[in-house]
Amino acid sequence: MPRPRFSTLSAACATALATALLGPATGAHATAATHYSGTLTDGATWVADKPEEWNGTLLLFSHGFGPTTAADAPSTAARQALLDAGYALVGSSYDPNGSMWALESAERDQFAALTAFRRRVGTPSRVISVGQSMGGLVNAQIARDGAGRVDGALGLCGLVAGGVDLDNYQLDAEYTLATFFDPTDADALVNLDNQTDAAALADRLTKAVEAAQQTPPGRARIALAAAYLNLSDWAPGQQPPAHGDFAGQEQQQYAWLAQGLLGFIVPARWSVEQSAGGNTSWNKGVDYAGLLRKSAHAKQVAALYRDAGLDLRNDLNRLTRGAHITANPAAVAHLKRTSTAGQSLAVPLLDIHTTADQLVPVEQESAFAGRLRVAGDSALLRQAYVARQNHCNFTTAEVVAGLHAVEHRLETRHWDDAATATELQYSAEELGLDGAAFADYRPSRLTGPR
Repeated sequence: MPRPRFSTLSAACATALATALLGPATGAHATAATHYSGTLTDGATWVADKPEEWNGTLLLFSHGFGPTTAADAPSTAARQALLDAGYALVGSSYDPNGSMWALESAERDQFAALTAFRRRVGTPSRVISVGQSMGGLVNAQIARDGAGRVDGALGLCGLVAGGVDLDNYQLDAEYTLATFFDPTDADALVNLDNQTDAAALADRLTKAVEAAQQTPPGRARIALAAAYLNLSDWAPGQQPPAHGDFAGQEQQQYAWLAQGLLGFIVPARWSVEQSAGGNTSWNKGVDYAGLLRKSAHAKQVAALYRDAGLDLRNDLNRLTRGAHITANPAAVAHLKRTSTAGQSLAVPLLDIHTTADQLVPVEQESAFAGRLRVAGDSALLRQAYVARQNHCNFTTAEVVAGLHAVEHRLETRHWDDAATATELQYSAEELGLDGAAFADYRPSRLTGPR
């Protein structure tokens, strides 16, 4: 598995998402701003904030998976930090009447919020789209479709591989766990009835994983499921395991699972199915041996199977023979239409990702870049990496440095070195804020796309 080459690792590990992204507000010196709000034609709401000394740049913020309430920044602290820097902010709720996986309306509502800002607040000299997590997927769609409406884009921990790939590789992992540790649920992983049932399923799978961790065969099979999940082997509060420390890698993958990862991703599947109108993932016809061969964790899995005295080939054949889950074609078509990106880019986009992201694996960036190479738009894309654990766990300095790199591209029409780890690190440190950990890093190939 590729390891980050650290340019600096000055920031602490694993802080809460709501406060990590842009750090504390500036307190007594906070910039005053005028707040605006309104309702869009589809019932979505929008909010905006404009500082007294506006620099002319408007940030169009796309929020992540969660309640469909209007947001123009990741947190109260984030809003104040950006206002202090002179940026105006705007963002929408997306459609509040359906699923939290609101990709059917998100891009449309973001463009409508931008129009509402122009009519109600003023005309910006520049618009930069910013999105995090699921909003990073919305952001990538805006970067694809937003010519003439936005000038550039900054993605943070974005779910840029899209909904179909997400659901499929998560299904592969859940199917593996259920097959070996919770067989009564192996046929109940999709077509979820409601969020309560999904949460109960996640709880059963988590308890089964906790029991399995107590034996070498259980740990080997957990590593197999983690490989299909593209799960990082660097957990919060720990140092990265050595390249050949396969047992240490599995221990940290288990830590992610034991700390409630399944309790997030399984109920989230229900939201996706609710949005799409049916099951959007499938494994019928999947060759699980071939799938493992493509994983960066293949050597780890093979080593742990040998140490446990298990026959890996038999387990992989068992998974392949038992794979009979089929998707709802209309639901898949809906998800492909609403929840994909990478077909092209219309404006420059910088994506920033933590190297140990448990919810949106950094390997999604590899899949996204590959699609843009096929589309012929690689020159518009840059990707940068922060050597840290946890989803969206960025410092203020890292986000502002990324924003400045996008502005450099817009002002000069060239990326130059602005989006390299070295330059981003220098730029972040020059801000004198809260540190940075940009790293030279290349993500592995995403496991699981069909």
